[in-house]
Amino acid sequence: MDIKEKRIIEVVNTLKDDIFDFTSRLVSKASTLGNETEAVCVMEEELRKLSFEPVKIPIDATELSKHPGYAPVEWEYNNKENVVATRKASGHGGRSALFNGHLDVVSAEPSSFWARDPFNPVIFDGWLYGRGAGDMKSGVAAMTYAAYAIEKSGFGLKAPVTIQGVIEEECTGNGALACLNAGYDADAILIPEPWGPTILTNQVGVLWFKVLVQGAASHVQSTSSGANAIEKCFLIISALRGFEDELNKPEGIPKAYSTIPHPLNLNIGVIKGGDWPSTVPASAEFHCRISFFPGVSFDDMRQKIIQTIQKIAEKDTWLHKIPPKIEFYGFRSPGHSISRDIPALQTLNDCHKELTGEDAKEYISTCTTDLRVFHLFGKGQATCYGPIAENIHAANERVNLESIINVAETYALFLSRWCGLIE
Repeated sequence: MDIKEKRIIEVVNTLKDDIFDFTSRLVSKASTLGNETEAVCVMEEELRKLSFEPVKIPIDATELSKHPGYAPVEWEYNNKENVVATRKASGHGGRSALFNGHLDVVSAEPSSFWARDPFNPVIFDGWLYGRGAGDMKSGVAAMTYAAYAIEKSGFGLKAPVTIQGVIEEECTGNGALACLNAGYDADAILIPEPWGPTILTNQVGVLWFKVLVQGAASHVQSTSSGANAIEKCFLIISALRGFEDELNKPEGIPKAYSTIPHPLNLNIGVIKGGDWPSTVPASAEFHCRISFFPGVSFDDMRQKIIQTIQKIAEKDTWLHKIPPKIEFYGFRSPGHSISRDIPALQTLNDCHKELTGEDAKEYISTCTTDLRVFHLFGKGQATCYGPIAENIHAANERVNLESIINVAETYALFLSRWCGLIE
């Protein structure tokens, strides 16, 4: 590490309190689906304070629906925006970089499972607690201040660097897609997902769907005269579990996933049905998330799900007569696989090694991230590298404070080497 890089790392460390404070202010905003505006405003204000020039990028469903990466949804897109800022190059000859982080979070319910208010961030014993602390508002703070540290150190860059705070990473990816569709791309893209200081090379595809079942209501004095829609759901869920088992058979698992137990997962995330304990329920529905390996298309996976449900419906007298309806919405995201030997990932590893003395470990993801947007439709080389977090999507989510600063250091060093410094 030369004297310029050391200066940048020193500056990052002088910004610790600012990074933690920014993280806490983001965590205090309960930016669940449909409630992202306040967190986006905090991000916009922070960028402006750090002398960036942020702009809002709306999710325009009419325009974006023309894009092959668009995920149809069941909600409206009124006033749903992302925030983006680009620091222009101070010279020529470098390679551009883009930091992408999501501002949306999943629900913290039931909040009674938490030891403290999930949206009242608390620092304790080297950890910051709160919903979104790890996934991924601390990463957003780290990437933002990594870019700021370059300027504060007295340097410019030979190529532009872009910072994105996006929404809907947790359900569609339409936020990142809207930014890319608006022209924001780069030669290298880094996303601070909370998998720790690892380099992601593989991630699965993910899709969402729901199954709607019609039954027939009757009084409980004669349940046999009705058809219990909730109980019919059990038959379909059982069939889907069998499908999940088929997907995880050893002979179908790619080499990258061969050491991971049960790499593909079906989750029954929502179930609704009935309206009265003494009435046989006439309708029910359940919503699912399922994953699939890189190389498998969304259309192929969708067809297999439809066939699985149709097959079990044909064996049941009632479901054969009134087949369940299947609707696909939200995630329809194929997986991907890249080599860690490509230039951006090599540079990132070199920066990690400079700071830690060892190579970064490879991460094989069994979930999806916004990487897919850039991998499938952008021009750059993209990966994830982020802080250490625990209990994401669960109660008492927390992120390790030291790891946040480590990410900021690595990102700042990456910018200096990838984009090139100018005094």
